[in-house]
Amino acid sequence: MVQGMGGIMSMTGEPDGMPMKTGVAVADIMAGMYATTAILAALHARTHTGKGQFIDIGLFDTQVAWLANLGQYYLTSGKLPPRMGNAHSTIVPYQVFTVADGHVILAVGNDSQFAKFVEFAGKPEWASDVRYATNSQRVINRAELVPLLAELMLTKTKAEWLDGLEPLGVPCGPINTIDEVFAHPQTIARDMVIEMEHPLTPDTQKLIGSPIKLSDTPVTYRHAPPTLGQHSHEILRDWLGKQEV
Repeated sequence: MVQGMGGIMSMTGEPDGMPMKTGVAVADIMAGMYATTAILAALHARTHTGKGQFIDIGLFDTQVAWLANLGQYYLTSGKLPPRMGNAHSTIVPYQVFTVADGHVILAVGNDSQFAKFVEFAGKPEWASDVRYATNSQRVINRAELVPLLAELMLTKTKAEWLDGLEPLGVPCGPINTIDEVFAHPQTIARDMVIEMEHPLTPDTQKLIGSPIKLSDTPVTYRHAPPTLGQHSHEILRDWLGKQEV
Protein backbone atom coordinates (compact mmCIF):
# COMPACT_ATOMS: atom_id res chain seq x y z
CA MET A 1 0.00 0.00 0.00
CA VAL A 2 1.43 3.37 -1.00
CA GLN A 3 0.19 5.08 2.16
CA GLY A 4 2.18 2.64 4.28
CA MET A 5 5.25 2.99 2.09
CA GLY A 6 5.06 6.75 2.39
CA GLY A 7 5.06 6.67 6.18
CA ILE A 8 1.56 7.99 6.87
CA MET A 9 0.39 4.71 8.39
CA SER A 10 3.34 4.57 10.78
CA MET A 11 2.14 7.83 12.35
CA THR A 12 -1.58 7.02 12.39
CA GLY A 13 -3.28 5.08 15.17
CA GLU A 14 -3.19 4.76 18.93
CA PRO A 15 0.25 4.91 20.59
CA ASP A 16 0.19 1.24 21.61
CA GLY A 17 -1.88 -0.01 18.69
CA MET A 18 -1.19 -1.11 15.15
CA PRO A 19 -0.39 1.35 12.34
CA MET A 20 -3.67 2.49 10.78
CA LYS A 21 -4.62 3.56 7.29
CA THR A 22 -6.53 6.77 6.74
CA GLY A 23 -10.23 6.67 5.96
CA VAL A 24 -9.86 7.95 2.39
CA ALA A 25 -7.30 7.41 -0.37
CA VAL A 26 -4.89 10.16 0.62
CA ALA A 27 -2.19 9.16 -1.87
CA ASP A 28 -4.54 9.25 -4.85
CA ILE A 29 -6.31 12.45 -3.86
CA MET A 30 -3.18 14.40 -2.96
CA ALA A 31 -1.35 13.24 -6.08
CA GLY A 32 -4.21 14.75 -8.06
CA MET A 33 -3.95 17.99 -6.08
CA TYR A 34 -0.21 18.22 -6.69
CA ALA A 35 -0.79 17.40 -10.36
CA THR A 36 -3.26 20.27 -10.65
CA THR A 37 -0.74 22.67 -9.14
CA ALA A 38 1.98 21.36 -11.46
CA ILE A 39 -0.23 21.79 -14.53
CA LEU A 40 -0.99 25.38 -13.59
CA ALA A 41 2.72 26.05 -13.01
CA ALA A 42 3.61 24.53 -16.38
CA LEU A 43 0.95 26.59 -18.15
CA HIS A 44 2.27 29.74 -16.50
CA ALA A 45 5.83 28.86 -17.53
CA ARG A 46 4.65 28.31 -21.10
CA THR A 47 3.40 31.90 -21.29
CA HIS A 48 7.02 33.01 -20.76
CA THR A 49 8.93 30.33 -22.66
CA GLY A 50 6.45 29.14 -25.28
CA LYS A 51 7.40 25.57 -24.40
CA GLY A 52 5.45 22.74 -22.85
CA GLN A 53 6.93 20.16 -20.53
CA PHE A 54 6.36 16.70 -19.09
CA ILE A 55 4.91 16.48 -15.58
CA ASP A 56 5.89 13.55 -13.35
CA ILE A 57 3.81 13.05 -10.20
CA GLY A 58 4.48 9.92 -8.15
CA LEU A 59 2.14 8.50 -5.49
CA PHE A 60 5.13 7.66 -3.30
CA ASP A 61 6.63 11.13 -3.72
CA THR A 62 3.29 12.66 -2.80
CA GLN A 63 3.19 10.75 0.46
CA VAL A 64 6.75 11.75 1.35
CA ALA A 65 5.87 15.40 0.72
CA TRP A 66 2.66 15.03 2.73
CA LEU A 67 4.57 13.99 5.85
CA ALA A 68 4.81 17.76 6.43
CA ASN A 69 5.73 18.78 9.98
CA LEU A 70 6.22 15.21 11.21
CA GLY A 71 8.59 14.42 8.37
CA GLN A 72 10.54 17.56 9.18
CA TYR A 73 10.51 16.57 12.86
CA TYR A 74 12.42 13.42 11.94
CA LEU A 75 14.84 15.20 9.58
CA THR A 76 15.60 17.81 12.24
CA SER A 77 15.80 15.60 15.32
CA GLY A 78 16.57 12.14 13.96
CA LYS A 79 13.75 10.81 16.15
CA LEU A 80 10.71 8.90 14.94
CA PRO A 81 7.46 10.78 15.60
CA PRO A 82 5.22 8.62 17.79
CA ARG A 83 1.64 7.72 17.00
CA MET A 84 -0.63 9.99 19.01
CA GLY A 85 -4.07 8.63 18.24
CA ASN A 86 -6.46 11.58 18.26
CA ALA A 87 -4.09 13.76 20.27
CA HIS A 88 -1.62 16.43 19.14
CA SER A 89 2.08 15.78 19.58
CA THR A 90 3.01 19.23 20.89
CA ILE A 91 -0.23 20.83 22.14
CA VAL A 92 -2.30 19.72 25.16
CA PRO A 93 -5.26 19.47 25.30
CA TYR A 94 -5.80 19.10 21.56
CA GLN A 95 -7.67 15.86 20.95
CA VAL A 96 -10.98 14.02 20.81
CA PHE A 97 -12.91 13.58 24.04
CA THR A 98 -16.03 11.61 24.87
CA VAL A 99 -18.82 13.82 26.22
CA ALA A 100 -22.23 13.00 27.68
CA ASP A 101 -23.84 12.40 24.30
CA GLY A 102 -21.05 11.75 21.81
CA HIS A 103 -17.63 13.10 20.95
CA VAL A 104 -15.99 16.49 20.42
CA ILE A 105 -12.53 17.65 19.55
CA LEU A 106 -11.11 20.17 21.98
CA ALA A 107 -8.30 22.28 20.50
CA VAL A 108 -6.83 24.50 23.22
CA GLY A 109 -4.11 26.26 21.28
CA ASN A 110 -2.55 28.49 23.92
CA ASP A 111 -2.39 29.22 27.64
CA SER A 112 -5.03 31.96 27.50
CA GLN A 113 -7.50 29.56 25.93
CA PHE A 114 -6.67 26.95 28.56
CA ALA A 115 -7.46 29.44 31.34
CA LYS A 116 -10.81 30.25 29.73
CA PHE A 117 -11.57 26.59 29.21
CA VAL A 118 -10.91 25.50 32.79
CA GLU A 119 -12.82 28.52 34.12
CA PHE A 120 -15.89 27.45 32.14
CA ALA A 121 -15.34 23.80 33.06
CA GLY A 122 -15.35 24.59 36.78
CA LYS A 123 -11.67 23.99 37.42
CA PRO A 124 -10.16 27.52 37.43
CA GLU A 125 -7.38 26.44 39.78
CA TRP A 126 -5.82 24.39 36.98
CA ALA A 127 -4.84 27.59 35.16
CA SER A 128 -2.46 28.52 37.98
CA ASP A 129 -1.26 24.98 38.73
CA VAL A 130 2.42 24.88 37.74
CA ARG A 131 1.85 21.44 36.17
CA TYR A 132 -0.76 22.76 33.75
CA ALA A 133 -0.38 26.55 33.51
CA THR A 134 1.76 26.48 30.35
CA ASN A 135 1.53 24.29 27.29
CA SER A 136 5.08 23.00 27.76
CA GLN A 137 4.14 21.77 31.23
CA ARG A 138 0.85 20.33 29.99
CA VAL A 139 2.77 18.32 27.39
CA ILE A 140 5.16 17.05 30.07
CA ASN A 141 2.26 16.16 32.35
CA ARG A 142 -0.04 14.89 29.58
CA ALA A 143 -0.46 11.43 31.17
CA GLU A 144 -1.75 13.01 34.38
CA LEU A 145 -3.86 15.80 32.88
CA VAL A 146 -5.68 14.02 30.06
CA PRO A 147 -7.49 11.47 32.30
CA LEU A 148 -8.68 14.37 34.45
CA LEU A 149 -9.94 16.17 31.38
CA ALA A 150 -11.59 13.01 30.06
CA GLU A 151 -13.60 12.69 33.28
CA LEU A 152 -14.47 16.37 33.22
CA MET A 153 -15.65 16.33 29.60
CA LEU A 154 -18.23 13.65 30.43
CA THR A 155 -20.12 16.10 32.63
CA LYS A 156 -21.61 18.07 29.72
CA THR A 157 -23.25 17.39 26.37
CA LYS A 158 -21.89 18.41 23.00
CA ALA A 159 -24.23 21.39 22.86
CA GLU A 160 -23.25 22.54 26.35
CA TRP A 161 -19.54 22.45 25.56
CA LEU A 162 -19.93 24.08 22.15
CA ASP A 163 -22.32 26.79 23.30
CA GLY A 164 -20.19 27.58 26.32
CA LEU A 165 -16.75 27.59 24.72
CA GLU A 166 -17.49 29.31 21.41
CA PRO A 167 -18.18 32.75 22.96
CA LEU A 168 -14.92 32.40 24.88
CA GLY A 169 -12.91 31.79 21.72
CA VAL A 170 -11.90 28.28 22.78
CA PRO A 171 -11.94 25.97 19.73
CA CYS A 172 -14.23 22.99 20.20
CA GLY A 173 -16.15 21.11 17.53
CA PRO A 174 -18.41 18.08 17.27
CA ILE A 175 -17.32 14.89 15.57
CA ASN A 176 -19.96 14.79 12.84
CA THR A 177 -21.13 11.59 11.23
CA ILE A 178 -21.39 11.65 7.43
CA ASP A 179 -25.16 12.18 7.52
CA GLU A 180 -24.65 15.11 9.90
CA VAL A 181 -22.04 16.57 7.55
CA PHE A 182 -24.41 16.62 4.59
CA ALA A 183 -27.27 17.98 6.69
CA HIS A 184 -25.09 20.73 8.17
CA PRO A 185 -26.25 24.29 7.39
CA GLN A 186 -22.75 25.24 6.21
CA THR A 187 -22.71 22.34 3.73
CA ILE A 188 -26.00 23.58 2.33
CA ALA A 189 -25.01 27.25 2.35
CA ARG A 190 -21.79 26.49 0.45
CA ASP A 191 -23.56 24.37 -2.20
CA MET A 192 -21.49 21.33 -1.35
CA VAL A 193 -24.30 19.01 -2.44
CA ILE A 194 -25.55 19.30 -6.01
CA GLU A 195 -28.10 17.37 -8.06
CA MET A 196 -27.70 16.30 -11.68
CA GLU A 197 -29.51 14.15 -14.20
CA HIS A 198 -27.87 10.76 -14.67
CA PRO A 199 -28.63 8.02 -17.20
CA LEU A 200 -28.54 5.28 -14.58
CA THR A 201 -31.07 6.85 -12.20
CA PRO A 202 -34.70 7.78 -12.84
CA ASP A 203 -34.36 10.83 -10.62
CA THR A 204 -31.59 13.34 -10.16
CA GLN A 205 -28.39 12.09 -8.56
CA LYS A 206 -26.95 13.84 -5.53
CA LEU A 207 -23.23 14.56 -5.86
CA ILE A 208 -20.55 16.28 -3.81
CA GLY A 209 -19.99 19.83 -5.04
CA SER A 210 -16.70 21.55 -5.76
CA PRO A 211 -14.99 23.43 -2.90
CA ILE A 212 -13.57 25.92 -5.42
CA LYS A 213 -15.50 29.18 -5.30
CA LEU A 214 -14.56 31.75 -7.99
CA SER A 215 -16.15 35.20 -8.15
CA ASP A 216 -15.91 35.78 -11.92
CA THR A 217 -15.81 32.26 -13.36
CA PRO A 218 -17.70 30.03 -10.93
CA VAL A 219 -17.61 26.28 -11.29
CA THR A 220 -20.36 24.91 -13.53
CA TYR A 221 -21.67 21.37 -13.67
CA ARG A 222 -22.32 20.36 -17.27
CA HIS A 223 -21.87 16.59 -17.31
CA ALA A 224 -22.79 13.91 -14.82
CA PRO A 225 -20.14 11.31 -13.87
CA PRO A 226 -19.69 9.03 -16.91
CA THR A 227 -20.86 5.46 -17.03
CA LEU A 228 -18.32 2.69 -17.61
CA GLY A 229 -16.86 3.07 -21.10
CA GLN A 230 -19.20 5.92 -21.99
CA HIS A 231 -16.51 7.91 -23.81
CA SER A 232 -14.20 5.11 -24.93
CA HIS A 233 -15.09 5.49 -28.62
CA GLU A 234 -14.52 9.26 -28.61
CA ILE A 235 -11.19 8.97 -26.80
CA LEU A 236 -9.86 6.23 -29.05
CA ARG A 237 -11.01 8.02 -32.20
CA ASP A 238 -10.30 11.67 -31.41
CA TRP A 239 -7.26 11.41 -29.15
CA LEU A 240 -5.55 8.24 -30.35
CA GLY A 241 -6.68 8.14 -33.97
CA LYS A 242 -8.24 4.70 -33.65
CA GLN A 243 -11.13 3.91 -35.97
CA GLU A 244 -12.38 0.84 -34.15
CA VAL A 245 -13.30 0.57 -30.49
